[in-house]
Amino acid sequence: MAHGATAGLTDRARALALDPEVIAALDAQLPDVAGRTIAAVIAEVSEYADTLSHEMASGIAAGVQMALAAFLRLAAGTAERDPAAAIDAAVAGAYELGRVEARSHRSVDALLSAYRVGARVAWQEQADTAVRHGVGAATVARFAALVFAYIDELSAASVAGHTAELAATGRIRARHLAELGQGLLAGEAVDVLQARAERAQWAPPNTLTAVLLPAARIHGATALLDVRTLVLGDDLADGPVPPQTGVLLVPDVTPDRTELLAAMRGRGAVVGPVRAWTRVSSSFDRALRALALAPRDRAAPIDTEQRLAALVVSADPDALADLRAQVLEPLADLRPETAERLAATLRSWLLHLGRRGAVAEDLVVHPQTVRYRMTQLRERYGDRLDDPQFVLDLLVALALEGEPHPTP
Repeated sequence: MAHGATAGLTDRARALALDPEVIAALDAQLPDVAGRTIAAVIAEVSEYADTLSHEMASGIAAGVQMALAAFLRLAAGTAERDPAAAIDAAVAGAYELGRVEARSHRSVDALLSAYRVGARVAWQEQADTAVRHGVGAATVARFAALVFAYIDELSAASVAGHTAELAATGRIRARHLAELGQGLLAGEAVDVLQARAERAQWAPPNTLTAVLLPAARIHGATALLDVRTLVLGDDLADGPVPPQTGVLLVPDVTPDRTELLAAMRGRGAVVGPVRAWTRVSSSFDRALRALALAPRDRAAPIDTEQRLAALVVSADPDALADLRAQVLEPLADLRPETAERLAATLRSWLLHLGRRGAVAEDLVVHPQTVRYRMTQLRERYGDRLDDPQFVLDLLVALALEGEPHPTP
């Protein structure tokens, strides 16, 4: 049974009780009406001007003819046992038309314009025929109201189909984009990534740059970036990314990345290096390692290209810990506070090439204090402080002093 607007439309159409001769005349002209309707749509709605092939136009004309015939059968009282079946079939066809138009990438506005043009042309033809067959003015007016109400019903069904198709297509594409993003982070083979990109209708850029940032700040960040930016959030729940952290894969960032770093300001982001789009997994891996070294309360973006030394030194946390223990072994028997002061002095002395004044300024102590501490260090290390290989080990071991250390 019909419900709501469809049921009311059915009752009003049957109440017209048009003469069978009028119905026959209207029915006989339907092929011509349908043809002229499609011609008018092609002429007046720009989106259809160059896109409807002869075969497509013929198919749509047949649909228009079917919809109008269903309405006439109701007006004649000759519809199937269920009086709403004819309209329901036409409404179902209109719904499917909306889906087809969405898949053809035509807007719902174009479709509604086509309905308006079609309704005008169809009614002009039908009104002329009704008047020629002696239908009174009052009946013609009611007939017009019902024709346009019927067109509104079909329009609404097509809009619903168009909306549903876009929603379904959007969900499917979002899933394909997520799968593409996951494949990129996993470093899948180039041919696999190309197939995923094609399936997701995503035009591959020349390069991608991985950006890690708090998930809550993703939305505001993406508004400033290329529309092709891939966003991964909930899809990373089982991966190496910390909870509440999202990943952006940003296309074709300039080599100096000035604009990207500016867009990430205040968002607590870590920006990886620029890589060929199929090799963005290396950008992601570097950003992930830098995230482990980043202060938790940071606001300014961290540019991994400015942290290369720290990243290299921290690449093997166990080896770094062993090296630190090895080179600081001469201080192991001291009180922790004393050993820490001497290690800090040794690091500053190495970095400032033994310039006592610079070391004192760095440590905010008197130059004599630096001299005293270096005497203690030479007593414990002896000639090893003059050995280039040992000095290199010291520099590497103490390089991250004062910065967070990755968890082994």
